[in-house]
Amino acid sequence: MSVLSGKKIILGISGGIAAYKTASFIRLLIKAGAQVQVIMTPASCAFITPLTLATLSKRPVYSHFEKDFGEWTNHVDLGLWADLMIVAPASANTMAKMTNGICDNLLIATYLSAKCPVFFAPAMDLDMYAHPSTVENISKLKSYGNIEIPSQYGELASGLIGQGRMAEPEDMFQVIETYFNNQKPKDLKGKQVLITAGPTYEPLDPVRFIGNHSSGKMGFDIAQEAAHRGANVVLVSGPSALKLNHPNVEVVKVQTAQEMYEACHKNYNNSDIVIGAAAVADYRPKNVASQKIKKNDEEFIIALEKNPDILASLGAVKQHQFLVGFALETENEIEYAKSKLKKKNLDLIVLNSLNDKGAGFGKPTNKVTFIDKEFNVFPQELKSKEAVAKDIIDQIVKSYAT
Repeated sequence: MSVLSGKKIILGISGGIAAYKTASFIRLLIKAGAQVQVIMTPASCAFITPLTLATLSKRPVYSHFEKDFGEWTNHVDLGLWADLMIVAPASANTMAKMTNGICDNLLIATYLSAKCPVFFAPAMDLDMYAHPSTVENISKLKSYGNIEIPSQYGELASGLIGQGRMAEPEDMFQVIETYFNNQKPKDLKGKQVLITAGPTYEPLDPVRFIGNHSSGKMGFDIAQEAAHRGANVVLVSGPSALKLNHPNVEVVKVQTAQEMYEACHKNYNNSDIVIGAAAVADYRPKNVASQKIKKNDEEFIIALEKNPDILASLGAVKQHQFLVGFALETENEIEYAKSKLKKKNLDLIVLNSLNDKGAGFGKPTNKVTFIDKEFNVFPQELKSKEAVAKDIIDQIVKSYAT
């Protein structure tokens, strides 16, 4: 659920022992959903193998000028492709070349062609790092608009202790993630957003429950997108293995539909926008056994009673809130969604159809259709759930403003 999902990142590696850290760094980027293209200087290949980095990045590694890159035609294409470039480690030699435009390898040629933000993470021994020429080169690189990820104080390859140790992979990842977060529009700044996510579990006894296959990913992705765009978010989540750590998000954990109902009404009056993305159980066992039910009879009949309809109850007392619901259908999708929109007094409904390949529970993708309160229908393409979350917030902002 990272903001890096789908981002195209060039990782330029220059010669230095810190090159070994790039393996872990690539894994973090790939896990976050980024596309990573590695470019190595010839000297860096002595410190870590291109095969290792190609395996981790799932792309061929480039280190020399070639007549044919396959899908890449030249360094110009590489420079145009990327959303961000980072040179790590940035050795004293490579920084000197970057500063003065000495274009004698593919990494520098790509750097000079890059149209995207460029980060650099210096790495060298303490005396080299403190040398006036290095200090001046770092200053010049920053004056060109490049962004330094400062080296750290610690044990160096020489055995000495001092400044010059390349930032750890986790620190570099955090810097880049923060950068992309800050690029998002803050069109929800100051808004209070209430979101429900995940399934609800309705207990039969202390061991068993009635539930569904919802992972909560769609709701969590929406919460993260809203928070990135400036909103203060209360995320009411049913049982889910997902976690969301963001300073603008308060996660309220619940188990049952009744608990979710109470949490939503508790936070409703202070909310500007409410998004009901949870897969709430329609029914619950009428009687919950205090002890584990034993397997005795050939048949076991469970009497069920209706759970409260959270969206309908919120729609009935709606004042200033912009209320968004979800509909998961298998037939007559548009008609059922429009009926739900009107019946529950919603401002927008997000329709999912299980007939659409790639949509539904437990998948990384989703395909939705937006229907507004005037019954205008806006079908969307199949996308990652992170991209769908962005589209949902975009549609809310657009509709909320009107």
